[in-house]
Amino acid sequence: MASPLRTGAGAGSKTNRTRLPAAVAAVAIVGAGLGLRAVAAGDVAKYGGDALYTLLIFALVLLAAPRTATWKAGALALAVSWGVEFSQLSGLPAELSQRSTAARLILGSTFNAPDLFWYAVGALTGWLAVAPRRAGRPTARRDH
Repeated sequence: MASPLRTGAGAGSKTNRTRLPAAVAAVAIVGAGLGLRAVAAGDVAKYGGDALYTLLIFALVLLAAPRTATWKAGALALAVSWGVEFSQLSGLPAELSQRSTAARLILGSTFNAPDLFWYAVGALTGWLAVAPRRAGRPTARRDH
């Protein structure tokens, strides 16, 4: 992987203007998820966690590929979330979740149709948070 200095991507580059906020957002989202689990229970914790899960994927997409159009980052985050949810119909995530805490956190274990809606909420939240900022930049690619 090339360093920012070798690629000419300095501290003020467009790439870094996206990566830094995406990294900060990813850390904040993980913190929010842990905080939500600590103070809430039941549907609030479960469905809030679902939305935050997709929002984290959205932030990670922009961290890994900062020039990705906002709507594409949201669509990819939603597709990954839905893919993981539908994979739970196979039983494999449940089996892996019994063996690993990381697998349980990433893959879950049981299909739940309402989760699909809350993943969409997370993707939409990411798009609403980022698209207006990008649209306001005269040099940024516009999301349409």
